[in-house]
Amino acid sequence: MEKSFLIKPMLDEIYPVIDYGKGVYLYDMEGKKYLDAASGAVTANIGHGVLEIIEAMEEQAKKVSFVYRSQFTSEAAEKLAKKIADWMPGDLNWSFFVNSGSEATETAMKMAIQYWQEQGILTKTKVLSRWVSYHGITLGALSMSGHTGRRARFVPLLEDFPVINPPYCYRCPYNLEAPACGYACANELEMAIKRIGADQIAAFIAEPVIGAAGGAIAPPKDYFKTIKKICEDNNILFIADEVMTGFGRTGTVLACEQWDVIPDIVAFGKGMGAGYAPIAAAVASEKVMAPILAGTKSVMSGHTLSANPQSCAVSLAVLEYLEKNVIIKEVESKGIFLKNQLEKLKEQFSFIGDVRGKGLLLGIEFVEDQETKTPFPRKAFITQKVVRIAMEKGLLVYPAGAGIDGVNGDAIIISPPLTITEKEIENLLLLVKETLAAFSNQINAETVGDS
Repeated sequence: MEKSFLIKPMLDEIYPVIDYGKGVYLYDMEGKKYLDAASGAVTANIGHGVLEIIEAMEEQAKKVSFVYRSQFTSEAAEKLAKKIADWMPGDLNWSFFVNSGSEATETAMKMAIQYWQEQGILTKTKVLSRWVSYHGITLGALSMSGHTGRRARFVPLLEDFPVINPPYCYRCPYNLEAPACGYACANELEMAIKRIGADQIAAFIAEPVIGAAGGAIAPPKDYFKTIKKICEDNNILFIADEVMTGFGRTGTVLACEQWDVIPDIVAFGKGMGAGYAPIAAAVASEKVMAPILAGTKSVMSGHTLSANPQSCAVSLAVLEYLEKNVIIKEVESKGIFLKNQLEKLKEQFSFIGDVRGKGLLLGIEFVEDQETKTPFPRKAFITQKVVRIAMEKGLLVYPAGAGIDGVNGDAIIISPPLTITEKEIENLLLLVKETLAAFSNQINAETVGDS
């Protein structure tokens, strides 16, 4: 291949060139087949090459692919907003369409601040968050992120919004167990609010299941009920970052529904367009919109391609496909089966410390010692090695951070398309076993070489 001028994730890496995708599989130009057990970046929720979505893309393209939102609305955008309102619990009815998850969380942040401004409360400008979290790569979204590795280069430009520990039961900072712990990590929020002052805080943002920063960390049962009550008691909005979990990834439309909590604002992305088009959204409740509707009547955010009719038509087709094929209903049972099978691998491979997650968003954390939970040295690049071996085997998994400090820890996420069949799950498990066996042989050989 001639010299490339494309800026790729690693500039000196040679990446296979993709040819096409079908279902849960991708094929490169050399004809190699990959089982997409990561849905790309937890995005391709209905798999690749779905004809109904392609037809919807073509139909919209024949009409119009772009209009500017300050000049026109479109049938596709209106129908998508209505569909989302119909699917949402409570009064989460108002959609602001953007192009990426980072834009969605940042728009949610702006909505929360504006909610207070429209009521004449100008001091509430902070949006608190948790360490071991990731809300996006734009500066506003990164300010809310407790992902130390991704913050590092830009710390002088960022706000200090991460303030509390995550619900990381495998590595509880208190060395306690839920529910006997009394949800100490959630109650940290109360103390943080007292220290900062509720009059300074607009909202608190959290991922229902922590993704890239923590490798699918799911909270214990009443964690989010505790968080929501603290927010309500202190007159603070709750934002759910459902960019990775939204539209069925955990077995419900909102992952928050798993814990009977309804946020004030939700950020969507990834599975909303299932990778067929760039689209995301910040969805606000009637409560949040009321003072804006009574005041300036304009949410101060937006991008050139916001509410793009082409992307909206694609997203609508994706949601209709999920609905028509009753896909979300089957996610929980598929996830339980897959997680149970992955749990069994802990007995076979001593470097598996934890298997966790919800629905089809599952994580495996790797450790040097199962009993002590000691992580591998950072310089060992364990996650990268596992991901590379998996790819060689024809399996795509998603690299994730791990460790309570956000620095020392290794994990992968397994998040296949929600449409994966039982037979394909069995194939996935076979490839995971082959990958871990090859990794085991590699680290054993390296250990012998070092001795």
